[in-house]
Amino acid sequence: MAGNSDPLSPRAKLAVTAGKAVAAASRAAGRGSGSVIGGRVALRLDPDLLGRLAQNLDVVLVSATNGKTTTTRLIAEALRAAGPVVSNALGANMPAGITSALAGGSESKFGVIEVDEKYLAGVARDTSPKCIALLNLSRDQLDRAAETRMLAENWREGLAGSKAVIVANCDDPLVVWAASSSPNVIWVAAGQMWKDDAWSCPSCGGVMQRPGDDWFCGECGFRRPTPTWALSGDHVLDPHGSAWPIHLQLPGRANKANAASSAAVAAVFGVPPQVALERMYQVQAVAGRYDVVQFQNRDLRLLLAKNPAGWLETFSLIDPPPAPVILSVNARGADGTDTSWLWDVDYTRLTGHPIFVIGDRKLDLAVRLEVANQHFQVCDDLDQAVQMCPPGRIEVIANYTAFQDLRRRVGN
Repeated sequence: MAGNSDPLSPRAKLAVTAGKAVAAASRAAGRGSGSVIGGRVALRLDPDLLGRLAQNLDVVLVSATNGKTTTTRLIAEALRAAGPVVSNALGANMPAGITSALAGGSESKFGVIEVDEKYLAGVARDTSPKCIALLNLSRDQLDRAAETRMLAENWREGLAGSKAVIVANCDDPLVVWAASSSPNVIWVAAGQMWKDDAWSCPSCGGVMQRPGDDWFCGECGFRRPTPTWALSGDHVLDPHGSAWPIHLQLPGRANKANAASSAAVAAVFGVPPQVALERMYQVQAVAGRYDVVQFQNRDLRLLLAKNPAGWLETFSLIDPPPAPVILSVNARGADGTDTSWLWDVDYTRLTGHPIFVIGDRKLDLAVRLEVANQHFQVCDDLDQAVQMCPPGRIEVIANYTAFQDLRRRVGN
């Protein structure tokens, strides 16, 4: 499959060359990686370029509200056991960014691609993936993202009859409903901490029953499928019942769940669980997430949390009280400008931590913390917050653009 057995047309080659030139100019001007603008230019010159670039690759698509960047990295590491991989590892996950990434991988065997939830159906149509991983769906970017049930419907329609093997989280009813239109699904019990977007049945609107880890609709009979892969503590259970230990440098239950789904994807391509999981250990940080950095003679751990489900998982992996916590929230275009989601986050989980609040929307967050009876201080910026923190490692939790601001400030 690999290599250039089916060379690009002259038009496609021109589009790739022009896209790379524009991306290089954007980088030289200090405007980021240039992958998005480069991809836009390339697609303008050849609207079918994404499909042409994907035709010689075994493509894996990864989509979810939370965890897709990390899972994409884990799958890419695992599949390198079977051949060269091209991936949009920096998270540019809309068609332009994906096109840019694939343009750089002409000798690759596998394309491991993170896809924004809203674009999954279109990218799947263009790239003819061998496998699609669906991890979760929850509320995010409330001002411009479709309501979760609509996103699930979009997936369900877009994937109906797909030839791809769908690797799907059987613990998320929205994901199960979306994947159920596909003829070839591998179910993974990856867990679901955040349940507040799946209390009504996506199939009929009835009330979902949730005894223990199970779920079903009492009205139409829609229910949790039986998994063939499962996360069980610190192990992945494969379809034969063998338990494989998960050793990650990435923290928390959510990343073990990501590893379980990644092992199931790798097995689709013939990479055994032991090999896949050993390779995943190489991943230390993902685009700065989970990095521990030195700043003003302090250790700061940088954690990204973009929506209520993400904040819930992040609270479960911070150091216990009295570890100081800095929270930073913006509401710029890439974050979504509606901050009402802050009221869906259970900030009582931070009780006992000294809390310091920064970011464009620090006052929105301050009101929310006040109502949650948390003790906090509002600070002007990261420098002031760090100076006010008591001793010990500092946990810094930020949403998307706030996280990028932090990385620039600490030189990461």
